[in-house]
Amino acid sequence: METTEIFRSYGVTEEESQSMVEALRTRPEAWVDFMMRFELGLEQPAPRRAVVSALTIAGAYITGGCIPLGPYMLLATASAALSASVTITLLALAMFGYVKGHFTGAPPWRSAMQTVLIGGVAAGAAFMIARAIS
Repeated sequence: METTEIFRSYGVTEEESQSMVEALRTRPEAWVDFMMRFELGLEQPAPRRAVVSALTIAGAYITGGCIPLGPYMLLATASAALSASVTITLLALAMFGYVKGHFTGAPPWRSAMQTVLIGGVAAGAAFMIARAIS
């Protein structure tokens, strides 16, 4: 969408739009702010939001990593831990997929099965690559 089109959507004439565009172009910071808000629909992020997002992602990554690794910390043999890890991981993927489907409006059971399939294939590929390397 052109900048003048944005102004026209507010009832500003072509001539008025041109003078407003020229005025904005002489102020680069105002021009970027205008384009971010009205053309792209983006707001400037809050400075502290990045820290909160980073901590949230780190916490989720650590928590999610404990799901498949937990059995290895709790069980005596690696073969028993592997079986438990696969079972627990697939159940967790099914639960996450079901919840995701509920919140996104997708059929929850279908979302659960898709998440199990995609996550299971990804986990299997990672396992095979790790086994091939070691």
